[in-house]
Amino acid sequence: MKKIYRILLLALVALTAARADEPQLRHRPRYTLRSGDVLELQYRYTPEFNQTVTVLPDGYVNLNLVGDVHVSDLTVAQAHDLILQKAGDRLKDPELNLVLKQFQQPYIVVAGEVTKPGRMDLRENTTAMQAVLMSGGFLPSAQTGQVLLFRKINGDTAEIKVLNLHKLRKTSDLEHDMMLESGDMIFVPRDKLEQVSRYIKLLNLGLYFNPLQLVP
Repeated sequence: MKKIYRILLLALVALTAARADEPQLRHRPRYTLRSGDVLELQYRYTPEFNQTVTVLPDGYVNLNLVGDVHVSDLTVAQAHDLILQKAGDRLKDPELNLVLKQFQQPYIVVAGEVTKPGRMDLRENTTAMQAVLMSGGFLPSAQTGQVLLFRKINGDTAEIKVLNLHKLRKTSDLEHDMMLESGDMIFVPRDKLEQVSRYIKLLNLGLYFNPLQLVP
């Protein structure tokens, strides 16, 4: 009996170890609303409040029933729950269908010492180095070991990541590369930056990006 027990225990340990070695599925982040997106509100029992609205540059939508609601950086499901909660102050047990009618094409921006700086659509998984190559590659004056990646973390702040893409030019060392997300901005400096803050206000990104380069 003890021998059978030991065999079962060893089998269980082996099964647990095998599962630990299995690759974990990565859940891609859901689309979050941003300026220019178009939403359609459909109330089941009160269609007189139905409307189509556009997310304003400040992230708000103006709704006939509940007034201004900030929906930028929320998923459609989160925006639905927020609007429904506010509508509950005016209606009894409202039912809402929130539809994303139009949305902004995912994009990235590459600026600085590259051949063709500017904005480009993000149509598939793209790394920082791939984005540089799609922008024509580095200029001879580029500081390839100190490429800055700006990633928006909320409505007014972006996080700065410093990427060393110098080795990629020689060894294709992918561990120094990084997968991009929609809205990411890459800046390739000409001169080495002595100090790089971890965070920056979005309003100050003009220090690195020429507004004319942001035009599609």
